[in-house]
This record gives sequence, structure tokens and C-alpha cells, in this order.
Amino acid sequence: MVNSNYNGPSVEVVQVSKFYNKQKVTALSEVSLQVNKGELFGLIGPDGAGKSSLFRILTTLLLPDRGSAKVEGLDVVESYAQIRKMIGYMPGKFSLYQDLTVIENLEFFATVFNTSIEENYELIKDIYVQIEPFKDRPAGKLSGGMKQKLALCCALIHQPHLLLLDEPTTGVDPVSRKEFWEMLKRLKEKGISIMVSTPYMDEAEMCDRVALIQNGKIMSIDTPLAITKAFPFQLYAFRVPNMYKLLQALTTDAQVNTSYTFGEYIHVTIKDNDVNGLIERLKYPMNEEIEYKTIEAGIEDCFMQLMKN
Repeated sequence: MVNSNYNGPSVEVVQVSKFYNKQKVTALSEVSLQVNKGELFGLIGPDGAGKSSLFRILTTLLLPDRGSAKVEGLDVVESYAQIRKMIGYMPGKFSLYQDLTVIENLEFFATVFNTSIEENYELIKDIYVQIEPFKDRPAGKLSGGMKQKLALCCALIHQPHLLLLDEPTTGVDPVSRKEFWEMLKRLKEKGISIMVSTPYMDEAEMCDRVALIQNGKIMSIDTPLAITKAFPFQLYAFRVPNMYKLLQALTTDAQVNTSYTFGEYIHVTIKDNDVNGLIERLKYPMNEEIEYKTIEAGIEDCFMQLMKN
């Protein structure tokens, strides 16, 4: 679907730093990463981690203060006009014209890129058919999931080489989130490179590779499986009726490396890996039977561990 004579990485970021408030606030600190052609790449991190700043640099909306960034082999500073024609961008906040109808928004964005809905309909067809029944409805009156699909259609209408999606599933219901990722996988099969940021750790599993980012720094870049396999400790899940009291006891135990609440369990790593010794020490302060089991680390466990390093 996507034709390009360039065969290098879709995104290449080298030692990029970005500062705000007269360099008092560091948004990005020497960030380096690469997104390969046809890859679905995830930038995973909480609010304030630096995801949006990096996306705005890649979309040529911000200048890096240090380092360099290229999109489809073109420098984001020197070739910003060319890059803007080659990318599709969905910002974190819904940014379409709320008073225009679905079809009017789509026609507008097609015109901006000197194309038409008909010319590129095959690319957006699978997504558009889901919102077509509402084509005459103002965009501002769509549900969250429908707004998301319309924004994706508008970002795709000119057949971009690279799709940049900044937290596209934030505030969207779980069913719409699942549908959205299925749409991204289908787009990837058509040859489009996709870079998506998200604060949801479970969405990392949907990506070919991910970069974990916190406080403007990349903590790890690899496949989700490789990141979880590299978790350095045996992980345990603990549960008792009084979870708050258990967390307090774990926090003060000298052999406990980490203890974090995950749903109805507390995930625990132990320095000496002596879980029986820990259970024995917890008997007195807890005065109740402690349920525990060994578990495999997930991306969120890895993220918390990397933050501690």
C-alpha cells in the first residue's frame, strides 16, 4: 500500500533532549530510539513521562534543544514541510472540528492534502464503515470510540508512510480500545509504520517492540517478551483480607526488594528469594493466613523495577 524509495528506519531519534521554562524543566533527556519500516512500535509511560514532547518533535511541531531526529530519512528541522506530507498524526486530545459532520471533517482533511476520500478509500474502508451510519452527525456529538475512529480516518486519508498516535486510547472504553488495536494491526499489514504512545501497560503486548519511558528517559527498548524475560527476580503475588496492613509489613521488611499493589494482589520480590522465611516473619504482624503464589512478570512489573534501578 505504501510506496517509498527510502528503505531505512521510519523514525530515528539520536540523543534528543527537550527543556521547558528556560531549561528548568527537562521533558526529554538524551532519548535515542529507532522505529523500523512496517513496525508497530509502542512508547509506554505514565503522564508526564515525555511521550507527547517526543511526538511533537517527530511531527515537526517542536524543535529539539539537543540531538537530532529523522522521519523517513528526513531531518525534522531541515525538512519539516516534506515530513508533514508523509505522516499521519493523532494528538492525545480530540482535535477535529466538532461542529463539522463526520463526512465534512473527512473531506476537509482530504482537501488539505490535495487528495479525495474516493482516491484513498481502500485504506480507510474497514474503519470508515463503522462510522458511516453517523456520517451526517457533528463530530462533537460522537461517542469516544467513534471520535477515535474518525480521527484515525482523517490521519490516514492521504496514505501516510508513518502513523503517529499520541495516547489514542486514553479515556476510551475497553471494547473500543481492543477494536482500535485490531485496526492498527490491519494497517500494519498494509505496510504503514506505526508509532503509538500509551500510559496503559497492557497495551505493550500489542506492539512489535516498545520503549519504556519515565521522566524523559528511556529505561528499556525491546520486544515485550524480551523485557519480561529479563525481569531479574522471582515474582510473587500475595493476598490477605487486610491488604493495607500486609503492604505496611512488606514495606518494612529488610529482605523485601519491592512490593506494589496490583489489583487484588500485592506483587513482591525478595532479595534472598526466601519466600518461606518472609511468610514466617509476617505471621506475627499479620496474625492471619497469607495466600501467595509465584507468577510471571508483566510489563508493568518490569516498569516498576526499572524505575527503582
